[in-house]
Amino acid sequence: MTTTSDQAIPSRRRRREAPPRRGAPRGGRTTRRRRKRGPLRTVLLVALSLTVLGTAGLGWIYLKLNGDIETFDGAGLSKNRPASGSSKGENVLVIGSDARTDGNSALGGGSKDDIGRSDTAFLLHVYADHRHAIAVSIPRDTLVTIPPCRLPDGTWTGTRTDTMFNAAFSVGQTEAGNPACTQNTVEELTGLRVDHTVVVDFKGFAALTDVVGGVQVCLPQDIYQGDLNPNRATKGERIFEKGEQNVSGQKALDYVRIRHGIGDGSDIGRIKRQQAFVSSLLKKIKSDGLTPTKLLPLATAATKSMTVDPGLGTADKLMAFAMSLKDVDLHDTKFVTVPWRYQGSRVAIAEPDASGLWAALKADRTVDGEDASGGGRDTATPSASGSPEAGGEASAVAVDGDGIDVAVYNGTTTNGLASEASAALTAHGFTVTGTGNASDRQHTTTVVQYGAGLRSQAETVARVFPGARLESIGGSTVNVVVGTAYAAAGGSPSADPSADGSSVAADARSADDDLCADLSYGSGG
Repeated sequence: MTTTSDQAIPSRRRRREAPPRRGAPRGGRTTRRRRKRGPLRTVLLVALSLTVLGTAGLGWIYLKLNGDIETFDGAGLSKNRPASGSSKGENVLVIGSDARTDGNSALGGGSKDDIGRSDTAFLLHVYADHRHAIAVSIPRDTLVTIPPCRLPDGTWTGTRTDTMFNAAFSVGQTEAGNPACTQNTVEELTGLRVDHTVVVDFKGFAALTDVVGGVQVCLPQDIYQGDLNPNRATKGERIFEKGEQNVSGQKALDYVRIRHGIGDGSDIGRIKRQQAFVSSLLKKIKSDGLTPTKLLPLATAATKSMTVDPGLGTADKLMAFAMSLKDVDLHDTKFVTVPWRYQGSRVAIAEPDASGLWAALKADRTVDGEDASGGGRDTATPSASGSPEAGGEASAVAVDGDGIDVAVYNGTTTNGLASEASAALTAHGFTVTGTGNASDRQHTTTVVQYGAGLRSQAETVARVFPGARLESIGGSTVNVVVGTAYAAAGGSPSADPSADGSSVAADARSADDDLCADLSYGSGG
């Protein structure tokens, strides 16, 4: 565009300086009458000029935003991912990084040469109807399986079991962290395909709260410097008063990082306050209006300290995603923590509740049991009373198992369960290569194990066992290890976490809940 304009200007100048043509009136005037511009035409020209200038300004802002957005290397994403479109909804992984680089050490303390770590993470599921959403927090101390992840030199790690969740972000020991490895780990844990990943550091978080004019929060008690830094020798000064208050910048960052001195002092308890904070932030943004004009300042602040996956790496894609949330109601925006239990000083995933939660998200069913698929279809898993005769198998959806070999193992002490599961598989056309007892017969949830390149087959098998968990193993087989949840439901564990007595629905927080309610586990919350 610049080149064309530069060429056009000299051209017009040459025409003005050229001598009059033969036969032209003296003075170089032409015989054409110059039309008078009426008021309406003048208004239209002015409006058009302002529109062009406005568009150019908006374009400049978009170019600036594009320049600020950093993307991580998509080559680090697993080659054995859950199938695209496994649910109609969209899944976005949000990671809060505590990296101390690029000025972040001034806000969070610590060494500026430290490696990147994930301080907090949640999986945001936007339901297909675009009127419901749920954010599932994953505690950083949760023991999970970290699948193979790519190192900076291009090699891949081996699978690591019983490893803390936040260790995935630190694979490779780089300052920027490893978002792709965390995404791989979440997909391994949930069986859900993560459509996008967003990493926000201290600076981005602080700037975001400044732009919206602060966020309203609540404290169950007075908080002192020693509560923020337990290594401090004295209690220090009071930094927060009990009750409601508006925080932004450093104060907002301090609020979401407070761990000690409230409730049980755990990271699990801190998640409660982080969920309350994000709820309040969403409430503020929604009240200001979810429009491009309002979102641009937020995007400008966020993109300066944000890293995203390659599929979300332009300003228009970010804005389009944000605008897609405008119809999500605050009451229908839920915050939950993945079902958990303590295992020593660490956190373990609680089954079968966790598997039930992932199955519900795949089916676009809310924790309250509502169909949010946008199609008006009933996506709940039928109960045992409506199951076919073959082994009590419960899925009403046709599953084509033709060409898929499966070995079935009884992971419980209930006799005959492997035979029942085998019959259910055979009814859907699967080839059962053998049955037997698992080496570990204390399985709660059903597990579908798969070797390299067999993830899609395992997902097909899992459809016969709603609530089943997928697990990557070595070799080249697909195995089903049946758990007690399958036996207890007569061969039909529920995919609705609110229907099986789990704590997921009861523990959910809505974005419009009382700001001061449910701020921690344990006392003081």
